[in-house]
Amino acid sequence: MILIADSGATTTSWCALDRGTVCAQFESEGYNPNYITLDYMVADIRKALPADFDPLAVDHVYFYGAGVTELQYGFVREAVAQVMPRAETFVAMDLLASARALLGRKAGFAAILGTGTNSCLYDGEKITLNIDSLGFILGDEGSGAYMGKRMLVDYVRGRVSEEARRIIAAAVPYNGDQIIDIIYTKPFPNRFCGQYGRLICENLAVPYFHDLAEDAFCQLFEQIISLYPDYQSYTFNCVGSVGWYFQDVLRPVVARYGMQMGTLLRTPMEGLIRFHGGE
Repeated sequence: MILIADSGATTTSWCALDRGTVCAQFESEGYNPNYITLDYMVADIRKALPADFDPLAVDHVYFYGAGVTELQYGFVREAVAQVMPRAETFVAMDLLASARALLGRKAGFAAILGTGTNSCLYDGEKITLNIDSLGFILGDEGSGAYMGKRMLVDYVRGRVSEEARRIIAAAVPYNGDQIIDIIYTKPFPNRFCGQYGRLICENLAVPYFHDLAEDAFCQLFEQIISLYPDYQSYTFNCVGSVGWYFQDVLRPVVARYGMQMGTLLRTPMEGLIRFHGGE
């Protein structure tokens, strides 16, 4: 039996395949090895396993994690080994999961547009080029956190229309000083800003919100995607909630910058099931 794990910041989605057929799906917490102990991860995986799930039946685990670099591969392998001792564990960053989900074993361009942004060129087996998104503070153009940050800046500085101001004021129970305190002193400021992506998406009929989203995607191309050599020769393939829910704004921007739209997925699991299903 094969077990696939797609681990994000808050949730890990697990899917078990037996001879290519889905036989179990469940969720656990998201795992960032920089902030949790080995014992915590082991206990949480065990807690999440369905009652009828046999961990000894797992032969291979494919664990893809947001922010999981090579420095943490050993940590993840050890945690999985304590729960599923017979399994051989493969660990990689979520960007490879997205490339595999979107492109399978074909070469091309793949992007993640969620709370954060990431992208790469992929040769069908491995990532060959990654233009760094530089994270929430320095970059992440096109992401939910980037849009939320832009909206909060405009709101505090009074650079929004009256209609947009009323909508934001009803959803943001903070003044400028409080927003600054949250962003600069509290943990996970990217999540704080990213939560307002839904507000923006739900109000795209209001010109301010539409223009903000459109410009965020233009900045994604200007600052990141256009830096890939011959980027217009690739289709634009994307996974993530922002790419999925904002696709009516995203598609015209993709065309404006000379790329053809390829595959869009809300989550990578559907594509990962196809990729690993034949193993």
